Amino acid sequence: MNFPENLKYTADHEWIKVEGETALVGITDYAQKELGDIVFVDVTTEGETLACGDVFGNIEAVKTVSELLLPAGGEVLELNPALADNPALVNSDPYGEGWIIKVKLSNPSEVDALLSAADYKARIGA
Repeated sequence: MNFPENLKYTADHEWIKVEGETALVGITDYAQKELGDIVFVDVTTEGETLACGDVFGNIEAVKTVSELLLPAGGEVLELNPALADNPALVNSDPYGEGWIIKVKLSNPSEVDALLSAADYKARIGA
């Protein structure tokens, strides 16, 4: 499994990549493997400002649906448009083309409290 060092992670298996005042958010390689084949990504919070830990959408796999939790508070700017036609990008490239949302961070320092790659790996026993 892959755990890029330039990302921060949540205990709920989301990752965040900060790029200035915005950030990309997705699910980890571990999470996509646990879920199996992703068939649908549902984000209805575009344009809303949410707090850290709020549900921003759902991800549906063949056998289950899982809530997506925001790693750091902010305004949901965009859902990855490529996921509408190809939700399996979350499986094939979870840290690249499979990102889920772009967020304008309300308080970027919230990211500092998240897990490093090493801490996340230890948490999941990888």
